[in-house]
Amino acid sequence: MEARAVNKYIGSSPRKMRLVVDLIRGMSVERALEVLHFTPKAAAKHVEKTLRSAVANAVNSNENERVEPENLYVKEVYVNQGPTLKRISPAPMGRAYRIRKRSCHLTIVVASKA
Repeated sequence: MEARAVNKYIGSSPRKMRLVVDLIRGMSVERALEVLHFTPKAAAKHVEKTLRSAVANAVNSNENERVEPENLYVKEVYVNQGPTLKRISPAPMGRAYRIRKRSCHLTIVVASKA
C-alpha cells in the first residue's frame, strides 16, 4: 500500500530543500516527523507538512483495509526544480545584476512495512 503527496512551487531552492529531504529518506514516519520538527532549517516545515499529507492520504485512501500510521515508512522522497523567477537588482555604474528566485517541487511517497 503506497500513498503520495506533492507540494509544488515552494519558494526555496532545490539545493537547500535536498539537505532536509536527505535526513528522512527511508525512515519510519514517526521518526521522520520527530527529526523534521527539531530541524532548524526553514525547508523542514514544508517537508513536514507534505509528509503529514502523505500519511493522511495513506490512511484515507482505502476504506476496505485499515492502515496505521505506525506501520508506514518514507519509501521515496525527492525534490525537482520548479520555475525560476528572474528579477533585476540595480548595480554600480548603471549596470543591473540578475537575481534568480528559485522554486522547487517536493514529492513524498510513503508505504506500509508489511
